[in-house]
Amino acid sequence: MANLSRELNFAKSVWPAVLRARQLEQLYVLLKEYQFSVKQGDLQIIQGHWYVTHSGLLALSNRRHCYGVHSEPVSMFCDSTSSRWAFKAIVYKSRTCKGFVGYGDADPSNVSYLVHGAEMRVAETRAVNRALRKAYGIGTCSVEEMGSLERLSEVVMDSKKLPQASTNGNGHGRTLRDRLYQLIRQYELDPNLVKAYAADFCGKQALREASREQVENFVTHLADWADKDRNALLCQLNSYLPTKEGVA
Repeated sequence: MANLSRELNFAKSVWPAVLRARQLEQLYVLLKEYQFSVKQGDLQIIQGHWYVTHSGLLALSNRRHCYGVHSEPVSMFCDSTSSRWAFKAIVYKSRTCKGFVGYGDADPSNVSYLVHGAEMRVAETRAVNRALRKAYGIGTCSVEEMGSLERLSEVVMDSKKLPQASTNGNGHGRTLRDRLYQLIRQYELDPNLVKAYAADFCGKQALREASREQVENFVTHLADWADKDRNALLCQLNSYLPTKEGVA
């Protein structure tokens, strides 16, 4: 019970403006029944709803002594030329278990731009997640199964809105957008919240109104903070979550 209280208190500190009685009740059940850990990143709350992560599902399977997981591509639904992949995964809870089957698919239209080129791996992860959820009776969807909810072309600025960084002596000539994408991917940040924080940091209503220098300062600041204390950065980003209850 002490551990449960610590997890609940940690969740309240991370998402103070989001958690309501309903979300706390749901979290309590997830923590108690499956021994998930908010601190370890097993769970995420998005638009007022809880989602389990791939790492959380793997940790659960380890605790429950899962016998094995088998995955393979479903060739009839795969097309490497268009980066379209479908996988079948089977989870065996014990030596005598007949297996729990899950399917997952991915293509450029239903994954974030951050993982373009990695659709095959995304499809396998989704299949494994679904099979694990079936095996252990978890009705809560996983983050990785959410498709293109966080496509960066819609929630972060595109190349016309984000100022370009000119080519300099380092020979890379990467845009600020590229550097920001890399940080979001590297530290697993929510692009919606990064966008909101960036606009606030630059003192603008919208990030596209900021100058190249302001955006460059923000990217440098974000990289430094993420490297030194990612948890503190996450708390800061979560302060930009909308206070409105998510739609059930």
